[in-house]
Amino acid sequence: MVDRKMKATLFALLAASFYALNVPFSKQLLQKIPPTLMASFLYFGAGVGVGLMYLFHWGKEKKQDRLAREDLPYTIGMVILDILAPILLMLGISIGSSANASLLGNFEIVATALIALLAFKEKISNKLWTAIALITISSAILSFEGSGSFQFSVGSVFVLLAAVCWGLENNCTRRISEKSTYQIVTIKGLCCGMGSFVIAEIAGESLPKIEYVILAMALGFVAYGLSIFMYIRAQRDLGAAKTSAYYS
Repeated sequence: MVDRKMKATLFALLAASFYALNVPFSKQLLQKIPPTLMASFLYFGAGVGVGLMYLFHWGKEKKQDRLAREDLPYTIGMVILDILAPILLMLGISIGSSANASLLGNFEIVATALIALLAFKEKISNKLWTAIALITISSAILSFEGSGSFQFSVGSVFVLLAAVCWGLENNCTRRISEKSTYQIVTIKGLCCGMGSFVIAEIAGESLPKIEYVILAMALGFVAYGLSIFMYIRAQRDLGAAKTSAYYS
């Protein structure tokens, strides 16, 4: 059991390491790719990349490990929230600074822990409550821009909304984390990528050059695909709140 906990902790830390690449590289690519399309390509990269990995794993997987009908509500919730969250994040990054976005993203732990406690009755330790309080205070401070000006940042609001969406999504994913990780990430990536792409088309965003699409998808495979894969594996043994704490 101890080995499983240590392995799960390592998965959570690896998930955070992979995702840390997202904001600084996305900030650069957003100069060439509109925000909603950027979110779409990131998820397509995750879905396609892990989907290719799944082709080699499919034959080894037991039928009972795959998603079933009773998992549908949480799967749908996971997809819808994961369409909204990266769009809000990309809007926040495009308006504000990548440094603020990286730090404000830690507010996800607050949303994840509170939803896990109130909706799913997960136990929250005193240490975790202390972390939640500190992150809440720092997130509130970072929501303002300018030395002494207290000018409210619209970009920060979008990043915080993204964190709340991901907090709820983390709990939806926790409910199905015992099922095939490959299947979950593939479905999440492809469905969220398509949903974001449709929204981008409706919004009239212009398609970028193919080389930028490839770069965004490559980033998505690592920062979203591998990160989500490791995160779900960590949730199996740590739960939603504790995984989010290690991740933050």
